[in-house]
Amino acid sequence: MKDTEFITEQLLQSREVLSKFIQDQTQLLAVTDAAYTIAARLMEGHKIIAIGNGGSQSDAAHFAAELTGKFRQDRKSLPALTVSDAAHLTCVSNDFGYDQVFSRFLQAHGQIKDVLLAISTSGNSTNVINAVYTAKAIGMEVIALTGDSITSELSRVPRIQLIQVPSTDTRLIQEVHIKIIHVLVMMIERGMGL
Repeated sequence: MKDTEFITEQLLQSREVLSKFIQDQTQLLAVTDAAYTIAARLMEGHKIIAIGNGGSQSDAAHFAAELTGKFRQDRKSLPALTVSDAAHLTCVSNDFGYDQVFSRFLQAHGQIKDVLLAISTSGNSTNVINAVYTAKAIGMEVIALTGDSITSELSRVPRIQLIQVPSTDTRLIQEVHIKIIHVLVMMIERGMGL
């Protein structure tokens, strides 16, 4: 197989997953609901905390940076953070276990009506699932970005806003997640009249 054929094949796989997502009205409405939930909470003076592991952590940080910085236009900075403090991560991992790194952060910084954006391509990351339950106990809104897996623990959590990409391939899920994140930021700005 030629290099150009290989590249084309990879891009077509991405397009196929994105096309399936675009055709799923339930998922498009889930993105809409998530954006307006976040916009409403921000307008009420609450904040967003985004979490994830590995590439999903990078996506969480990207999302927070788009809100605190700017996306396509100058506007006021919006309160969003991610759990990336190395001292917190290593301290909690050492003292309580890695399964608690996000939950402990939420216990310190999460407040009623803040929003947790939980990103997990598999939907099975124990530390993300623990954080979702911690956020719900605090009274936070929970939005989860995940893939499409019948074994996903996140898809079984009641009363959260779930956005699922129709794939079980991590790289393809992450590619659509970043597009969803960009759309969320644009819709948050729209919803807030910015």
